[in-house]
Amino acid sequence: MTKEDIKKQVRQAFDRRVAVRVYNDQKIPKDDMEFILDTAWLSPSSIGLEPWRFIVLEDEAVKKQLKEIAWGAKYQLETASHFVLAIASKDVRYDSENVRQSLIRRGIKDGEDLNSRLKLYQSFQESDLKLDSERALFDWAAKQTYIAMGNMMTAASMIGIDSCPIEGFDYDKANHILSQAGLINPQTEGIANMISFGYRLRDPKHPRSRKARKEVITWPK
Repeated sequence: MTKEDIKKQVRQAFDRRVAVRVYNDQKIPKDDMEFILDTAWLSPSSIGLEPWRFIVLEDEAVKKQLKEIAWGAKYQLETASHFVLAIASKDVRYDSENVRQSLIRRGIKDGEDLNSRLKLYQSFQESDLKLDSERALFDWAAKQTYIAMGNMMTAASMIGIDSCPIEGFDYDKANHILSQAGLINPQTEGIANMISFGYRLRDPKHPRSRKARKEVITWPK
């Protein structure tokens, strides 16, 4: 396959992808879903932190509870082949164990090198990003999950599987439901977003539209 073939294939996937809210009853093969999840697992994140988990939700009782507080996922929870919850970590400050372990995973184990990198991350978080509260730190971690979400949706579209990103739900109530079900530890993590996957029942009622390309992409001289 040439570079032009690959570019054409990727472009077709983006042209095909739309937010699908109602799916048919066809199930996604297990190996296809594992492929999609692998693209989340292998996604990049700020400072290589990987501040996330991805839960493939199969518990129908939990789905029923979420449907009551997730106005943006009502039909997806009922019809999607697979429903994924993106969970973000709260323990992401520069001096947290999460950050330390992320460096060790990448081979930075020497005390001096490790401390030097942690000081750099302290400046990055406190001076550059102004992450001055627990909420700000969690929001920064949650932003990373959107990289994985985009990769999953693109990978799905490339193999003919539809998807929909979801933010339309009560976050506090969703966290409570997931905590009560034993799916998350609310002290250390919280839900960032949801993603549904499956095969569209029908094409969307309204055609997809985009701003003019020249309004979005510029090459200043």
